[in-house]
Order: sequence, then C-alpha cells, then structure tokens
Amino acid sequence: MPRHIISKKAHRLNEDKDANPSRKKEKRPNPVLRLLAFLLTVVMVLGAIFLIVNYDKLNFDSIKRWFAYRDLERGDSGQAESFPFDGDSSSTFASLDGDLLVCSTTGVRLYSASGQVYVDRTVTMENPVAVAAGSTALAYDAGGQTLLVCRNREEAFTLELAEDEEVLSADVNGKGWMVTVTQESGYKGVVTVYDSQFQPQMQVSLSSRFIMDAALSPDNSTVAVLTMGLADGTFTSQVELYPTAGAASDASPQTTCTVGGQVILDMTWDDSGIWALGEDEIYHLDDSAALTGSYSYSDRYLKGFSLAGDGTAVLLLGKYRAGSTAELVVVDTQGEARATMALDEQVLSISAAGRYISLLTADQLNIYDQDLSVYHSLEETQSARKVLQRSDGSVLLIGNDTARVYLPQ
Repeated sequence: MPRHIISKKAHRLNEDKDANPSRKKEKRPNPVLRLLAFLLTVVMVLGAIFLIVNYDKLNFDSIKRWFAYRDLERGDSGQAESFPFDGDSSSTFASLDGDLLVCSTTGVRLYSASGQVYVDRTVTMENPVAVAAGSTALAYDAGGQTLLVCRNREEAFTLELAEDEEVLSADVNGKGWMVTVTQESGYKGVVTVYDSQFQPQMQVSLSSRFIMDAALSPDNSTVAVLTMGLADGTFTSQVELYPTAGAASDASPQTTCTVGGQVILDMTWDDSGIWALGEDEIYHLDDSAALTGSYSYSDRYLKGFSLAGDGTAVLLLGKYRAGSTAELVVVDTQGEARATMALDEQVLSISAAGRYISLLTADQLNIYDQDLSVYHSLEETQSARKVLQRSDGSVLLIGNDTARVYLPQ
C-alpha cells in the first residue's frame, strides 16, 4: 500500500478518536467550587425564608428615607430647616409625595420639603378640606362650589359647581380616581365617580336617603356610599356598594350594611376594607360590605382619630371631654384593641400612616409602631401644633405659620 494512503488512514483514525466524546477523558469538577456553590445556595434559600417570615418585623424605611431626602439639609436632630407657608387657623393639610399641601380660607398651596412653592392658587373657601392618596391630592370647600386637584406638582383639574350646588365631601384613592358627593336640587345627594383623567364614569342620585360620604375601592371597581335615613321608623346609617362600571343614576346597590343609628363622622376604603367611624363606635367591613368587626367607645369621648394605618384605626379616647387624661387605642379589622396606652398629658395631634403612629404633645413627638412600641422620639418640636405621619416613617411638623420635615435617624 502506498505510504500516502497509509498516512491518510492514520489521520482519519485520529480524527475519529478526537470526534468521539466517549474516548475523551472527562474533567472532574473542583470539589471546593462545588462546596462553595452549595453553601451559597443554602444561604440564599435561608435568607429568602427569613425575609418572608420576618418581613413585618424588618424595617427598610430608613433606606427609603435616605434616598428620598438625601439632598435635604437637616440638623443633628433629624429636622430640616423650617419654611414658612401661607395659611390661617382653619387651614387643613395633606402630605403628597413628600410635599405639603395647605388648604386655607384664602387659597391652595403646595410646598416641597424645603419650602419651594409649586402650586399657588388664590381662592376663597369657608370650610377648607385637604385629602391625599398616592400621587393625587384634593382641596375643596365643604359646602362650597370649588374643588382643585394637584398632581405632579401642579394643578391638574378644577371643578366649579353652579351656585345652587354644593360639594359635601370628596375623596381620592391611590390610583388617582376621585369621588365627589354634591348637593343638587331635587336630590338628597349625588355621587359622581371620576377616573384618573378626571372623566366622569358613573353617577348615583338619591332622593330617599341622605348621602353623607363616599369612598372608592383601591381597584376602582366599586364605590361605597354612606347614607342616612329612616328604616322601620328609625334613623340608620348604611354603607351601600355600587359598581363603577355602567351604573346609572337610579341604580340599586349591590349590597348594603347597616352601621348603627349614629352619625358616621368619617369613612375610608383601604387595602384591608372599609372603615366607618361613628360618634360611639367604629366599624370595619370587608370588600363586600360584610361586617368583620366593631369597637365601641360609648362610655368615652372621641378626642381624635386617624384611619390611615395599615389595617388599623387609631383612636384617642377620654373619659372626660376636657382634660389631659386619655387613652390611645389601636383597633384591628376584627374590632379588637390591638394595643392601648394610657396618656396623662395634653395631646396636640395624632396621625397614622402605614405601620407608624405619631403622637404630638407640647413637650415632644413620639413615633410608635402599631403595637405602640416607641420607634423614635423627638423632644425639640419647636412649637409644632400638628403632625402628619408618612408611610416611610418621616413626619411633617406643622406650626402656626411654618413647617418642617423630621427624619428619624
């Protein structure tokens, strides 16, 4: 056989050997690397389990505050510089994306945490009211004709009613949908729901019962209407649910729940359900208006409240209408007192947001968790008269004509 043919066969045999993976010697993985990978996987799994189990106990809000307010100058106590605002003794306030909305008898103004003015609208209001949720805030004149909406640090919408109409109440949810309760000729109340672009979506007009308030579900699908009227010869307050899609003025409620014969002072709808606060009792309803619990304080005076906590309502109750002796009560959705605390000094203001509850006295500010354990305290409140708690743990301290941000450290 010629030499060049033998050479070609040998070359092909070598190629076949190289192409056959079974003939290659497999490289065994490094046992040290395998051990490190296994340990890393175990640590990650255990860390994930720990975060899930202890999520409610952990607090990452200090990190959120650092990013949100890293450019805001503040002193050693955690307080930023005070800034002046235009207002009066009847001013109401709302916190909006870290800003302060001031609604007074002379106008509506929106300030940043450092005092920069973004909205400055002059308007006369006899009973100014400010409310906010998510990135939207409302300012309106209760019993008047004017309502303004602020969003993205500007005036986003204005509602002006006719002279024979009145705004009784208004509310907004976290997605920017708005609901108004107005008084119009021929009806005992009219409820109008607006979408996030301020387009009317539905309206309910009642002539049989007085409409006192309304609140939107977090998913925009339902509106809760608070009514008061005669039922079997007795005045009762009811929460009635209506769908926001396709409802006409004469629509019947999907469901109704009676919340006693007392006047309901406030109603709100959050992720936990509906809170209805009465003069003598507070009620909690689920998303289908079924009563989940109630808490009675008929033997005490309601001296203050906040319904903006995560699944809780905060009540300031006293045995006497006047005086400094009182009790702070945190009520859960089952109508049980989750936590209570006796107080023996004058409370100037209380406010709840998320997992925090702030309580302001003449001497200091205390921030609590929902079990009323102290989260942070501040002694130098500089004549603050009102407090606005934020869900990230920061607080707005408001005086007669100045305001400032406090960041727990």
